[in-house]
Parts: sequence; structure tokens; C-alpha cells
Amino acid sequence: MKEDINEVMRNMKEGINWSIKDNINDKTKGYIKESMGKIAEKNQKRKLTARFAAFVVDKRALFLFIFAALCVFSIFSSSWVQVEQDLAAFLADDAETKKGLKVMQEEFVTYGMTNIMIANISYEQAELIAERMKSVKGVFSVAFDETKAHYNDASALYNVIFAYEENDQRYVEAINALKEEFKEYDMYINIGLDDVYIDTIIKEIVVVSIYIGIIIIFVLIFTSQSYAEVPVMLITFISAAVINMGTNFFFGTISFVSNSVAAVLQLALSVDYAIILINRFREERETLPAREAAINALSKAILEISSSSLTTICGLLAMTFMKFRIGFDMGIVLMKAIAISLFSVFLLMPGLLMVFSKMIDKTRHGNFMPKIPFIGKFAYSTRKVIPPVFVVILIAAIYFSGKCPFVYGYELLKTAKQNEMQIAKNMIRETFGSANSLALVIPAGDYESEGKLIKELESQDEVEYIMGLSNIKAMDDYVLTDRLTPREFSELTDLDYEVAKLLYAAYAVRDEDYGKVVSGLDTYGVPLIDMFIFLCGQAKEGYVKLDQDLQETLDEAYTQMSIVKQQLQGENYSRILVNLRLPTEGEETFQFLDTIREIAGKYYDDGSIYLVGEASNFYDWSKAFSSDNILVGVLSVVFVIIILLFTFKSVALPVFLIAVIQGSIWINFSFPYLTGSYVLFMHYLVASAIQMGANIDYAIVISNRYLSLKNEMSRREAIIEAMNQSFPTLITSGLMMAVCGILIGAMTSEPVIAGMGECIGRGTIISLVLVMFVLPQILLLGDKIIEKTSFTISPFIRALNAKGTIYVDGQITGQVSGTIIGNLRGIIHGDINAIVESGEMKVLSENPGSQSQGE
Repeated sequence: MKEDINEVMRNMKEGINWSIKDNINDKTKGYIKESMGKIAEKNQKRKLTARFAAFVVDKRALFLFIFAALCVFSIFSSSWVQVEQDLAAFLADDAETKKGLKVMQEEFVTYGMTNIMIANISYEQAELIAERMKSVKGVFSVAFDETKAHYNDASALYNVIFAYEENDQRYVEAINALKEEFKEYDMYINIGLDDVYIDTIIKEIVVVSIYIGIIIIFVLIFTSQSYAEVPVMLITFISAAVINMGTNFFFGTISFVSNSVAAVLQLALSVDYAIILINRFREERETLPAREAAINALSKAILEISSSSLTTICGLLAMTFMKFRIGFDMGIVLMKAIAISLFSVFLLMPGLLMVFSKMIDKTRHGNFMPKIPFIGKFAYSTRKVIPPVFVVILIAAIYFSGKCPFVYGYELLKTAKQNEMQIAKNMIRETFGSANSLALVIPAGDYESEGKLIKELESQDEVEYIMGLSNIKAMDDYVLTDRLTPREFSELTDLDYEVAKLLYAAYAVRDEDYGKVVSGLDTYGVPLIDMFIFLCGQAKEGYVKLDQDLQETLDEAYTQMSIVKQQLQGENYSRILVNLRLPTEGEETFQFLDTIREIAGKYYDDGSIYLVGEASNFYDWSKAFSSDNILVGVLSVVFVIIILLFTFKSVALPVFLIAVIQGSIWINFSFPYLTGSYVLFMHYLVASAIQMGANIDYAIVISNRYLSLKNEMSRREAIIEAMNQSFPTLITSGLMMAVCGILIGAMTSEPVIAGMGECIGRGTIISLVLVMFVLPQILLLGDKIIEKTSFTISPFIRALNAKGTIYVDGQITGQVSGTIIGNLRGIIHGDINAIVESGEMKVLSENPGSQSQGE
């Protein structure tokens, strides 16, 4: 019975579906009910998608114009996108570093500064160069001495502070002036100019994109069956990428990572969609004119493409839940990219197929894609061997990936290519060692507590150098925050004592400290820096008359003190600069950061203390990673497994597919441990989410083909044919993803981008190997488990009792008594007395009293 019913079901395509049954067994009834439900559901969807497809194809000129206009607009709007180069900006809002950075931006002025190393010079030359640097316009100060911190191995290191803020264009001009002044020397400048750095990255990505474009053209030619199919797909890809870049301004600010790699990853993640549609069009074109072929191809491909995109979107969606908001940034940018790619395939590509249809017909060529029956044969013969071996490899991969050496900074990362800034930084590090600088932000106004804090921190072995207002020496061994009486201040500045007393009186009145004026000023102490700045202000306003020499001395000192105060003291907070003898990351460093907080907590409330610097940034990242790692891993698996459950309606099959892809992730991140290389924590989070969301499609393609074919042929033949049919999709999509990742890793110098590309490229290759040489064996061995854990979802059923003349358009199950006029397609259990005007009627089984007639 089941075989006969299947034959009838395969012949059903469109129209009104009827099923009239009486006294049949429950098993047959349930099967027929399920089959008819599927047919009705498909017919309803086909009607909707067919109408949509016809509209798109018939209005193709409109859609071509819309996409052309969007591309032109996006070319201009792409310059509106704000790009954030500092990854610390993507820390969670409650992260200490994020809070501290906000306070520092509001409270302090940060002047531009840089380290400049000049190699192959004598110490005498180094001294002369230091003096020349001070005379360059825009240079405020140059720190250089005979210690090894500034002169080592015939190389000099100058700490240069500029008179302009970091975001001032004059700061860039001053750096360029230094480069020009000392261009005859071997000079290395360690600068962090956002615009320069981003321009370097963009130039590298452009070169990578050109290489990828050339490779993609060859891949498309190899996998296509007409040369004219290639421009159709290229125009679709390029339009989607341009529109995506041009619409990023809706997000306000995006990271330099998303800005750099979104277009490349968009192509790699969405190439399947265009391939599916063009394959459908090719099949329909065999028997139909171009218009009808395009309509049928689009209507059939919509659901298939949409389903394929869901797993990718789920992987990207998991990234958006990361506490480290770079995941949210990349997630929304790439999800928008996938959505735009879908719209381009659905709305733009059908019109392009119509435009190029004649050329597609004229430029057809033979199929360059080889058959791979040997893989299917190998799978069948090793179905009982490979799965146990894979389990052993999986256990080892779990162990090795658990020991993956994650890092949170760039210092230990190596890239195949290095830019000018990286070369300079490495040269300085190799010659003078690395610096670990922190800013300790504390409440302002209590110089005494600040001084005690500085002294206690200075006593720590881990502290190399510390600077705050309370330990900067001014004159005569006084520090800037020492309280001086009028007598002491007059002696220090050669100011007349009576004038000094008047000055102190004016200061007390300004601060509404009238008690000091009444009780006497002789013992009234004011911090040196505050009184000095007050004196200069009074002199500028003409309240205090000074001789010319003293005025010039005060003006010079005032400039220096003002710059120092702007950097170290704000309205509500003060800043202490701390250099550590520890690396920028590691357990020892992170523990000492907690020690600094404990010491500062003795003098200030814990909630008002902030540590800001690379080390604190990495510490915050390490704490976020511990939770993000679990969150992203669990969510990506959960989201994908839900999609797979409804796709395959089996419990076991999604588990098998997830095991294969998760296994590829574990194997991928076993390599760093085995090769002794380091991995930025972000690489794992992003690459694993993309692997789970995108590479799972390769496993879905093979599984779908096998499950469909095994009902028509033996399991051995089914797996061989499934691999043959899946190979073009796997090699096209997988090869593009792998090539994109590998080229990004090899040809970009930015460690975040390069490492991410390397991990994605390597992970894709591993995924391809596993789905081609491990998954088929798992499907064969687990076939019975897959069938036993299958389930069905019953369609929505509506009961209807009616009499009279009734119009029916849809599937029904039940008893009908009367005369039927119309197209009938279904299974009837009972008696028929009717004329078959067209088509056929076949008796599946004989029952007593049953009869049929007609042609």
C-alpha cells in the first residue's frame, strides 16, 4: 500500500487535493493524512511564492533601477560611516576600563605623545638630536637621558610630548615635521593615529579583495555551465556589498573590524544563495522560456535559500549576546549583510537572469565539475570504522582546544605581514623592552591622601615609575602639591613678601575662606601649583605687577604647569600615571591590578577608583571572555539545533550534524596549542560562531540529498549520488570561504583581522574535510537511529459539515456524498461511479463491491 501511495504522491503537483476514505486502518490513514498535509502546505506556499516571483520578474526594470540607485547612493553614503579603531570602546558599559575612559575624556586633556627611536647613532649624536627635536614646531617636551631606558645598543629612544591634543590636526602635522627633519636617520615612530591606522587596513583589504575577486571568477567559471552566469553572480555580489557598506551609517559608529571584513565575509557567507537560484534557473530553462524559467526558479528557490540563511543568521545572532560588544557590532553588520544579499538574490538577480538569458544560452560549456563516486564508496566501506576514529579524535580535540593559549593583547600575536607601525613598535620593544603604563583615576582635591597613595605604590616591587601631582618636583625640592605659606612662596619666587600676603588674601577671599584673612595669613598654606596658577592669572589681569624677568620666568613655568595640571587633574578627578615591571597581561599582572585597587581603597571609596590602560583593558576582556565563551557556544548550538529539528524532524540527525561541526571547531582551535602559537580571545568567539552558523550548511546539503535519495535507491548508491550532487555546492561555497579567510590572514597586518581570517579559513577547510569524509559514514551508521527518533508535525485541520452546492479549493479528508465536478487529485477508499475526462484513475487495491470505469 505504502509504495503505491508514494507513487501517486510523486505524481501530484498542483490543484485541488481530495482524500475520501472509509473504513481504512489507522496506520494507512495517518500516512495518507501526513502526505496530503505536506502536499497542501507546499501548494499553498508555491502559490504565494509564484505570485511574488512573477511580480519580481515582470517588474525587473523597476528593480534594476532601484538597485542601481541604491548603489550610487551607497557609494556616497559609505563616507558617512564613523569607524571606531579602539576596541576598548566596545567593552560592556559596566566594565571598569570603559567607565574610567569616560571619566578621563570628560575630566582631562590628553596631549599627543609618541616614542621615537633612532638607530645607529652615538650618544653625542643622540643628545644633539634631542635638542633639534625640541625646536620643531608643535613639540612641547622631549625626554632623553643617558640611562638604558633612553640609550641602548647604539639606539636612542625619545619620549616626545606635543603641544596639541590627540585629535588636533596640528598633532599629525608635527609628527610629519619630525619625520621630515630626521629623514636621513634610521627612525622608528610608535604612533597610534586612528586615521593613519584605518587607512593602512583599508588599503590592505582592497588588495585582498582584488585577489579574492580574481580567484572567485575562476571558481565560478569552473563550477558554472555557462560563461555568462559569472557576470550575473558578480553583479549581484558587488551590488549587495556596496549597498551593505553604504548603509552602515544607520548604526552610527561601527568597529574597524566590521568595516574592514564585512564585504569579504558577506560574499563568503552568502554565495550559496546565488548558486541555488542560478542552478534552479538552469534546470527550468531546459524546458521553459526565459520568463517562465525565471519565475519558476525564483518561486522554488525562495524557501530553500531562506532556510539556508537561517543557520548563518543564528550563528551571527549568538554573537550579539556577547558582553564584549564587538560581537554585537559584527553580528548586526553581518546580519544586515546577509539580509541585503537575500534581497539582491530575490529582487535583482532574476532581472539579471532575464537580461543575460540569451547570452547564457549562447555561452554554455561543458560541466567542468568532476564526479566523486570514490568518496561515497569510501564512506560506505568505512562506515563502521571512521565514526569510532572520529570519536577518538574528538576527545583529543576537546582536550587540546581546552589548552588553547588565548591572549587579550597584541604583543604575543604574529602576523604574516607587518605594517610600518608594527615594525616600529617591535624594534622599540626589542631594543628597550615593552612598557606597561596605567592611569589610576581617583577623586580630586585631597593632595595629602594622593601623596600617601603614591608613596605606598612606589614601595611595591612591581612598580617601576609613578607620577602624579603629589610627587612632581617643582623648585627647591618642593613638589607641586606642597602647601607653602606666604613667606615660603615669596622666597621661592623672589616675590615681595607683602605682595605675597596680599596675593594669599585674595586667594582666601576667592575661596570664601575669610577666617584665614581675619586670623592671619602667616600660617596659611596653599598648594604650590594652585597658588602659582593663581599668581599668573592675577598678573595677566593686571592686579599684580612683576618685573620683566620674573614675568617671563612665571610665564614659562605657567605653561608647563598648566599642561601638567590639565593632564593630571580635572574638576572632580585626579590622574596618577603608573609604569609596571610586569607584562601587559597574565595572571601575575591581573593579580597586581587587584592589589593596586586594594591600596587605593585605603584612601578613597572603591566606587570612585578607576584603573585605565592596556593591562586593565585586557583584564576586563578576560573576565568577559569567560562568560562570553559559554554564552556564544551554547546559544549558537541551541539556535542552530532548533532550525535543524524543524528542518529534518528528527532528534538524532541534528545531534550528528552539530557534533561534526562542533568537532571541526575543537580541531580548529587545537592547532594553536599544537603549534605553540597564540590566539586572540576574540578570534575564538567570532570564528566559532561563524563556523557553527555557516559551515553547518555543508552538512545540511549532504544530509538532505542522502535522506531524499535513500527512498529511491540503496543506501550505498544513495550516499554515492548524494556526494556527487553535493560536491559542486560544497566546493564552491567552502572554497570561497576558505580562500577569503586564508588571504585575509596572509595579506593583512592588523592582528585582529588577520587572526580572524586565519581561524575562519582553517576552520572552513576542517569543516569541509569532516563533512565529506566523516559525516557520510555517520549518516550510514546512524540511519536507524535517525529513523527511530523522527517525528511528525500534523498540519492544521478544520472540520466542516455542509449541504448544498459547495466549492472546495484545498485538501480535505473525510466522506463526500454527491456529484463531483472538478479536478480530483488524491486517494479514495470506497466506491466510485464517475467519468474520468482527463488524466488517469488507478485502482490500488481491490475491495468487495468496488468498481471503476473511465479511460
